[in-house]
Amino acid sequence: MNKQELHRLIIKKRSFLCVGLDTDLALIPQHLLKFSDPVFEFNKAIIDATIDIAVAYKPNLAFYESMGLRGWESLEKTMKYLGKFKGEVFTIADAKRGDIGNTSKMYAKAFFENMDFDSVTVAPYMGEDSVTPFLQYKDKWVILLGLTSNKGSADFQFLETDNGKLYERVIIKAQQWASPDQLMFVVGATHPEAFKHIRQLAPDYFYLVPGVGAQGGDMQKICKNGLSPDCGLLINSARNIIYAGKGDDFSDAARNSALTTVAEMAQFLPAFSKE
Repeated sequence: MNKQELHRLIIKKRSFLCVGLDTDLALIPQHLLKFSDPVFEFNKAIIDATIDIAVAYKPNLAFYESMGLRGWESLEKTMKYLGKFKGEVFTIADAKRGDIGNTSKMYAKAFFENMDFDSVTVAPYMGEDSVTPFLQYKDKWVILLGLTSNKGSADFQFLETDNGKLYERVIIKAQQWASPDQLMFVVGATHPEAFKHIRQLAPDYFYLVPGVGAQGGDMQKICKNGLSPDCGLLINSARNIIYAGKGDDFSDAARNSALTTVAEMAQFLPAFSKE
C-alpha cells in the first residue's frame, strides 16, 4: 500500500485508528479456549467487529513468538484472514527488528514476502545499513523507532548531542534514507509536547502513535500538534479495545470502544478530508 492509497483509506473510513492485536492467551475470554486456535478466533472476531472503522492492524510479535510454533501459526492465519481485506487495511508487523544488513535482509523477506505485511517496525540503533534492506520492497514501509512511549525512553532518546537530542538526530538522519512514501516514525503519545516540534522536523511523514489508552496518552493534544495535511497519523490502541469485554460479547465491547476512539478523531477529520 502506497502513501496515496493509505490517505484514501483514511478518508474512506473517516478514521486513522490502528488496532493493536496484542493477543494474550491468558486474557482472552475463556469460552474461546475450546477452539483449536483460540488466539486466531479472538483476532478474527476483533477484526470482524472493527474492520469498517480501523485503518490498520498491528500484531505485536512478542505475543505470538512467546507461544512458539503455535503462536506463529496463529499469526500466519491472522495475516491470511486480513489478506481477504487487501487494500482495505494497512498491516504492521510490530517486530522492532534491525540488525546487520544480511540479517535485516532475511527479516524483510520474512515479513514482506512470506507474511505479506505492509510494514514492519525497525530499531535504528545500528544505523543505515541495518534499515535499507527493508526499503527494497515496493509499497512496503519501514516504521522507524523515533520517540517511544515507554518510561525508559528517557534513558537514551533525550540525551543531548552537539546537534540536538538523540531522537531528533534519528528523525533528521533517517529522512536521508527514505522518502515519506516508504518511511514512518514511531512517536509515542506519552510525549504530546514533542509532537509539534517533531512535525516541524518531519513535516511530510506519517507517525505511528502508540500510548493512547492504557498508557495515558492524550489523543486531543496529539491530533492538535501532530496532524499533517494528509493526516500523517496512525493512532494505535490495543488493550483499551481488544480487552474492553471479557464475556461472550467481547467483540461488541471491542467495537464500542473503537467507535469511542474514532468519535474522538472525528473533529479533526475536516482538516485533511479532501483529496
